[in-house]
Amino acid sequence: MMPSAQHRFDPDALAVRAVGRVTEGRRGRRAEVTVREVGTVLSVDQGVVRVAGLPGARAEELLRLADGQLALVLDLSVGVIGAVLLDRPDKVEAGQVVERTERVADVPVGSGLLGRVIDPAGRPLDGRGPLESSDRRELDQIAPPILDRAPVDVPLQTGIKVVDALLPIGRGQRELILGDRQTGKTSIAVDAILNQADSGVLSVYCAIAQRSTELARVIDVLERRGALERTVVVATTGEDPAGLQYLAPYAATSIAEHFTEHGHDVVVVYDDLTRHARAYRELALLLRRPPGREAFPGDIFYVHSRLLERATRLVPERGGGSLTALPIAETEEQNLAAYIPTNLISITDGQIYLSPRLFQQGQLPAVDVGLSVSRVGGKAQLPAYRAVAADLRLAYAQFEELERFERFGATLKGDQARELGRGARVRAVLRQPLHEPVRPAEQIAVFVAVNDGLLDGVELSAVAAAERAVRRAVRREASDVVDDLEGGEELTERRRRRLSDLAAAALGVPPVAVQPTEDDGADA
Repeated sequence: MMPSAQHRFDPDALAVRAVGRVTEGRRGRRAEVTVREVGTVLSVDQGVVRVAGLPGARAEELLRLADGQLALVLDLSVGVIGAVLLDRPDKVEAGQVVERTERVADVPVGSGLLGRVIDPAGRPLDGRGPLESSDRRELDQIAPPILDRAPVDVPLQTGIKVVDALLPIGRGQRELILGDRQTGKTSIAVDAILNQADSGVLSVYCAIAQRSTELARVIDVLERRGALERTVVVATTGEDPAGLQYLAPYAATSIAEHFTEHGHDVVVVYDDLTRHARAYRELALLLRRPPGREAFPGDIFYVHSRLLERATRLVPERGGGSLTALPIAETEEQNLAAYIPTNLISITDGQIYLSPRLFQQGQLPAVDVGLSVSRVGGKAQLPAYRAVAADLRLAYAQFEELERFERFGATLKGDQARELGRGARVRAVLRQPLHEPVRPAEQIAVFVAVNDGLLDGVELSAVAAAERAVRRAVRREASDVVDDLEGGEELTERRRRRLSDLAAAALGVPPVAVQPTEDDGADA
């Protein structure tokens, strides 16, 4: 029977172990004795061990058990310590000796981890030998203070049209991705990683209690697309101990913070924090912490807030790097008001919600623009996006309302029919194949074309082909405009006309008639 938290301290369980060795020196032989504090395993139950002794143990210290297995101290009671195993409990039995390591949980950090797959304890999982890293960093770090944080004003381009135009993300932001199962949440995050090939942004992908097949698929995509060499994968599966699953996001964040403090921009994907909450819940119950509303809601809010508060953009004096967090959470039956989703929505700077209805209709990525928001990224968005996004969002919102009227049998004529057709093409333009990121200037050219009505006469089934034609024309004939817009220049009227005329020529339709204007002097 597992001892309770009131288990009385047994003096016989406290012991010290003396380890001696003899060294040779100029003055002859000398004996050295090292005294280590040891305790005794009282019980093992579902990955949690109770240890007697070790009065000097600290919270989140690592303990060494049989055959070098590690356990993490999470509960300090009078005379009894509760620790969670970071390895399988097969070889741990009551009565075995436990030693302190006198170090808290940490993880290897540095450029030697790029391209590697490791577990939260820093052990390689990819069969490529030991890690080339001598530096280590504690998992639990204090979030940077306000004075060390810089404004979020640099965009993180994902290559996903609906995100970059309508839900922009800035470097240093925390943007939640949530939705029901199998709606494409992981795909959004993986595409964001793939799009950093030329941006210099490093990536950390953290898999929490994932299925082995799903984890292998993500790693394969990153490797085939050449993104794994600038990515660190911190992986746990559903078969791993709950202690490892609990530590995974903290290990990923510590790895990313090392790069950030050395001036790099990093994006971290937590896939997903719903499973992380379940792992913590399991550990809390096994450690006999109060269940229900008395403990879990407050505990898990603190667990996730202290994690996500570490995402920021640092001032130059602190390295000038940034850590962008993309946490993923799962909803059930589209219930955004459930505890974990609302928790994370209140902690993050916006959310991207993926709708099962849109997914079933083939609208991929299935982003529900009406229920999604970015509270920071608009300040970091490229100026050219801001020039087209307002018209795009208005056309899409009007389309969704008119579509609901039409669904109830209403007959739309005139301007309403045109708005319905324009909105349908906006929605078609926002579709995007998996793992095919689009450059910002090409996105903007397509949005200019749809806002100017150049796609109004194109059949919905042919919109994708028309979009590709516009993008090819812009790449081939307007490379100077592409460079200027992606460098942060404004979408002046002259640049807009040039993109519109190129799109009209590519689509074989008359260009949009415009009134003569004074030269704004901003042409590239």
